[in-house]
Amino acid sequence: MDNFSHTDLASELIRVEGRDFGGVCKVSEIELDAESAAKYGKEPGLYVTLETDAITGTDRIRKRRLTAALERELKKLVRVRDRVLIVGLGNRSMTADALGSEVCDRIAVEKDNLKALSPGVAGTTGVESFDVVKGVSDRISPSAVIAVDSLAAAQTGRVCRVVQLCNAGITPGSGVSNHRARLSEQTLGVPVISIGVPLVVYASTIIRDAGGEPDGFENLIVTPKDVDFLVREAADIIAGAINRL
Repeated sequence: MDNFSHTDLASELIRVEGRDFGGVCKVSEIELDAESAAKYGKEPGLYVTLETDAITGTDRIRKRRLTAALERELKKLVRVRDRVLIVGLGNRSMTADALGSEVCDRIAVEKDNLKALSPGVAGTTGVESFDVVKGVSDRISPSAVIAVDSLAAAQTGRVCRVVQLCNAGITPGSGVSNHRARLSEQTLGVPVISIGVPLVVYASTIIRDAGGEPDGFENLIVTPKDVDFLVREAADIIAGAINRL
């Protein structure tokens, strides 16, 4: 793939055969060392991908099975779960960017070990997401941070058909090229696990793949017409897995 910057998915850069989980998803792992991470413009770490059609469908049993698969993979990455801070990144007022806040709305904060925070975006709060998360993290000293955000894919067929987990942290706004300070173990002092679902594709990628010239479309982002439904379904699944920690 020629344009790495227009995908947040490691599985679009390196193809790995996934293993089946209960007929509901295929799970694959990609470990990027410093050299390979630099090659692809990513951060070094473990990228776990769950490929599935359960999010876009209506079968509630398949959705529960996907939740169980995500729970299993999440527990492998979040080893210490004494006090986990879930951070919902993105802009609540933009549907395709509201996955993080939708997940936070569904977190069972009545459990002693789960805390939830939706810092919003600097454009509406005047405060950088990193500064909010850093302040809260320093105050409550979580054993881990789980950051949830919308991602960008390079293929329309992968929109809302992938859940990606990563132990290398996340840069808020990277899915829409609005890069901010990175949330990571290096910056927050605790393990940071990111969870994301691709909800947008760059129009320039679609045009280029069709053999056209994307001039003038570099900043145009395309999202499905039923994105509101997809965000709700993805949020239910992700929050369901987190609530079982």
